[in-house]
Amino acid sequence: MTQEFIEQSTPQSNYGMRGHLALFENPIMRLEPEQQEVCRMNFNNVKRRLTQVDHRFRHDALMNAVECMIIDFFDFHAKLYGVDKISSQYHQLMSEFIDLLERGDYRKNREIGYYADILCVTPKYLSEVSKKVSGMPANYWITRYTSLDISRQLRDRSLSLTDVSDMFGFSSMSHFTRYVQNNLGANPTDFRM
Repeated sequence: MTQEFIEQSTPQSNYGMRGHLALFENPIMRLEPEQQEVCRMNFNNVKRRLTQVDHRFRHDALMNAVECMIIDFFDFHAKLYGVDKISSQYHQLMSEFIDLLERGDYRKNREIGYYADILCVTPKYLSEVSKKVSGMPANYWITRYTSLDISRQLRDRSLSLTDVSDMFGFSSMSHFTRYVQNNLGANPTDFRM
């Protein structure tokens, strides 16, 4: 599976972001026998879906199987370690950055300079800290939060494409469409099918 497929299959939950950070601090999970059995079942389900080449909805079924597996990993990890406290100065800065994203600032502010200003650091420093703590630069997290939320909103048929575009502060529908195509790999209308 590609990294892109895994990212698409990652559950649209805030634990995905905080859990990602917590996994960097605690990458090893010692699982109870019941948890080990859940992992075995998840892996077998993914393997089964991979072999179902004639399944008309194979891609979606496989994504759901991977998403279920990731949700179980999140559950195991959260029970073992939690993610309430992240230690050290770097982790504190990263935690504050994620807090800004979780409150929805990305809807109107997708520039790293905005977050750096609020956190009283330079954009370069914020990106370096993000890379050290999470393995990904700050822009990755901004784009990840934005993309997951846009994807959720586009699936809400009660909202028009213009409503979603306005919600995220895009200056035009063409700019919004380009952003979705570049970051979600599809046209906004594809999410309505």
